[in-house]
Amino acid sequence: MSKLVYLVPLFPLMGFLINGLARKSLSKSLTGIIGSGVILASFIISVILFFEVKAGHTGVVQLFDFISIGSLQIPFAFQVDQLSAIFMLIITGVGFLIHVYSTAYMQEETSAHYARYFSFLNLFVFSMLLLVLGANYLIMFIGWEGVGLCSYLLIGYWFKNKDFSTAGRKAFIMNRIGDFGFLLAVFWMIQHFGSLNFADVLGKAAGMPLNDTVLVGITLLLFLGAVGKSAQIPLYTWLPDAMAGPTPVSALIHAATMVTAGIYMIARSNILYTLAPTTQGVVAIVGLATAILAASIALKQNDIKKVLAYSTVSQLGYMFLGLGVGAYTGAVFHVMTHAFFKALLFLGAGAVIHAMHQEQDMRKMGGLKKHLPTTHWTFLVACIAISGIPPLSGFFSKDEILAAAFSVNKIYWIIGVLGAVLTAFYMFRLYATTFLGKFRGTQEQEQHLHEAPKAMTWPLIILAVLSAVAGLIGIPAVLGGTHELDHFLSPVFAGSVALQHAPHLDHATEYLLMGVSGGLSALAILYAVSRFSKKPDMEPATGFGKVLENKWYVDELYNTVIVQPLRSLSLLLNNVVEKLGIDGIVNGVGKLVNYGGRQLRLLQNGQVGAYILMMVVAVLILFIIQLFVL
Repeated sequence: MSKLVYLVPLFPLMGFLINGLARKSLSKSLTGIIGSGVILASFIISVILFFEVKAGHTGVVQLFDFISIGSLQIPFAFQVDQLSAIFMLIITGVGFLIHVYSTAYMQEETSAHYARYFSFLNLFVFSMLLLVLGANYLIMFIGWEGVGLCSYLLIGYWFKNKDFSTAGRKAFIMNRIGDFGFLLAVFWMIQHFGSLNFADVLGKAAGMPLNDTVLVGITLLLFLGAVGKSAQIPLYTWLPDAMAGPTPVSALIHAATMVTAGIYMIARSNILYTLAPTTQGVVAIVGLATAILAASIALKQNDIKKVLAYSTVSQLGYMFLGLGVGAYTGAVFHVMTHAFFKALLFLGAGAVIHAMHQEQDMRKMGGLKKHLPTTHWTFLVACIAISGIPPLSGFFSKDEILAAAFSVNKIYWIIGVLGAVLTAFYMFRLYATTFLGKFRGTQEQEQHLHEAPKAMTWPLIILAVLSAVAGLIGIPAVLGGTHELDHFLSPVFAGSVALQHAPHLDHATEYLLMGVSGGLSALAILYAVSRFSKKPDMEPATGFGKVLENKWYVDELYNTVIVQPLRSLSLLLNNVVEKLGIDGIVNGVGKLVNYGGRQLRLLQNGQVGAYILMMVVAVLILFIIQLFVL
């Protein structure tokens, strides 16, 4: 195993330090070269490691002893295997394209803020690489916390805007709720397994019975962490608000890094979940519910980035459905394809917003096809891919998850197909409203419409190609393929596959499932294009549409049920318990001593007769006590 692995996270860390410390003296061009160059270097090393892994060279690279307490030994070590190799390529590859895109998108910032942005972006990639490379749950948790911190810094990048800084705090706080579950799971593992190393924990767990209480408890707590980080019900509301950050940040958070952390963690812990079918059922149900809820909200959003945000939440629900039905390879496959087409969608939306002078309301767009040709056709590729239309990448990964869901529970499949149809509808509502029909913006906006700079369009073209062809590495046997990704990842999921007993679908059933989901999605696309290219939603929503436009009033519900009571409790604790109680006691002691001192001072009046009288009285009191009390 190559010792080069430590360079993969080291390069982004160096970029963070250089751009961060020298931000006031670096030019924008040099900042962009450093910020993008370190990610490119990490990508090159990741490619080298990928081919080493493909050749069979996997293992753990220990850098140094991290924690040593009695029998508990936790090294600072990296695990390089098939799963981490795939995620390294996704994070550094897509991350590099987003960095290059950012060099043009953020040009209006001052040099110091430009460098601050790239330093945060580099730190984000470093934290995510630490998360996927760690050989134990503690190193994973360090990276886990790092991406949470970076999300706060990047979402609230324009911190002078109160709404943006509030969105950053919301993301950080909601993630902390999930992180608490992860931390409890870590302590439980130490107590039960005596180790946090993947090899030890997963190896010892493999010999435990199904649905063991310890396994169910640990997996549920880990899943709570995944719910927070990957924005599932009920901790999903931070992700749409994360749109407050710059558009490239949205692409990085939603596509290749932070939100996929929960998927990676469960995929890495796959044997624990396979041995806890109760937890798997919870994962599948929460994933399905999230997929449908988020898709329904996306139907009535008019902010182009908000539609994509709820689309991300919905697609993450699909990935959790895959994990819940044991389709671990399918979930990882969808992570990969989603990274390509969702990054493309966000960067394409950024190009549109850039051309529209920061306008994000789709109702004020329209007809951009002729003004932004490159952005248009790349965005169209991404829309087709996410809708699951063959032969683009989203079709293969989505179909694999739906087929696995059908083999486990037919109801899962029906709801999953409904989600796929909704996805196709709202994505082509977005596409038709933005790119087709007549331009609905101002005359001044129309005069200044232009294609984005090459630094922004080249990443779009590369991502469009990847969105189109990435599915070829996962062609199933029913379509004449060998599913190369499944073979590549098989050593990671071998233990779980051996324990699963899901019925194998015959080819006729698989063809039928593909035809139904693909056909219904195609019909949804045709209907959306025919309707919204001619008559987009311009009127305020009414009835049930208003409920969807207001996101099922979930934020208002949380505010009423959780935020306001906590704020009232905080005020009570502050004004009554803190000020009147604790402060009152502390200050009261001081006031009592002060008052007592002032009164005792009166005894020292300088009159000798008074002193003799007090001495006589004191002696009499002592005699009385001695004779009658003691």
